[in-house]
Parts: sequence; C-alpha cells; structure tokens
Amino acid sequence: MRVISGSARGTTLHSIDDINTRPTLDRVKESLFNIIQNQVEDAVVLDLFAGSGAIGIEFLSRGAEKVYFCDKSPKAVDMIKQNLDKTKLKDKATILNNDYIDCIDKIKNIKFDIIFLDPPYKENFSKQAIKKISESKLLKNEGIIIVETDEPERDIKEIENINIDYKIYDLRKYGRASLIFLK
Repeated sequence: MRVISGSARGTTLHSIDDINTRPTLDRVKESLFNIIQNQVEDAVVLDLFAGSGAIGIEFLSRGAEKVYFCDKSPKAVDMIKQNLDKTKLKDKATILNNDYIDCIDKIKNIKFDIIFLDPPYKENFSKQAIKKISESKLLKNEGIIIVETDEPERDIKEIENINIDYKIYDLRKYGRASLIFLK
C-alpha cells in the first residue's frame, strides 16, 4: 500500500493485518482520485472508518486542507499516527478514536467538502452513517459523500429508502469493490 500522488507520492504505508480491516486497492484509489481530482485541493475531508488512514493521507498528499480520521480501533489509530508521521502530514490531520456515531457527534460543528465512508464490508453501517451525517448537516452544499462497498445494490437500495438531503449521482465498480457517490 502506497501513496499514489502528491507531496508524499511513493511513500509505502503500514497496513493492519486484521480480518476487520481491508485496505482500498491502489487501482480503486487511483480511479477515485481521477474522478474527484478537481474537488480535492483545499478540501476539508472526513475519513470515517479510516483503518490505516491511506485514503485520508492520499487526500492530504494531493492538497486537501484538513482531514479528520475516525476509527474505533486503537490499533487503527496507532497505524494512522505512524503513517502520518512517515508522510510528514500530521499537522493537517485530526484523529478521533471513536465509533462512527460518537465521531459524528464530536465534529458536528464542522462542514466537510468530502466525506469518505469505508465501513467493514460485513457490517451494514453505511445507511446509519449517511443518515447521521444528514441529520448533523456535516456536508457543505456542494460537498460529496463517497461510500466504498462490496454490496452496492444493497447499499443503494437502503440509501434510497432513507429520508436524506443527498442523492446518488454515480456508481463505479472495480471487481469486488464499488464506489457510490452522493451529493
């Protein structure tokens, strides 16, 4: 796992050897950033279910102003800290060691340009996270939410059945992984 582009390009990141944590594949990450490349510069980003922090670090490396990393696992938080130290990007990061609901409650006064959700595939947290994000009004007017999932049909159906201010505008599939985009 490595940083693909920007100030920390080529830096190899530490990853977590844990059944509950799965890094986003480089080809998915590269495609994601090709799609949103014009929205990254100076963005305020929330990396919910951050794992090793690779996605948030990619945002920082590419010029995001600030990234909030949230993960409930102390192992993941330690890994995020190590990876931020290695990439020299920790000054632009805030790390929260909370579950996603408590994290959203703690940052409810911040408005985000981009929110990236990558919950554990076997868990069904996307719907609840998006609902809580909507209720807390965390997303700026022109902001986007990106959900990584291995069950896009399930997640799309659930997202469409909750009363929120966001609409799905794109879906990209990359083998087992899919990205759902909302605005």
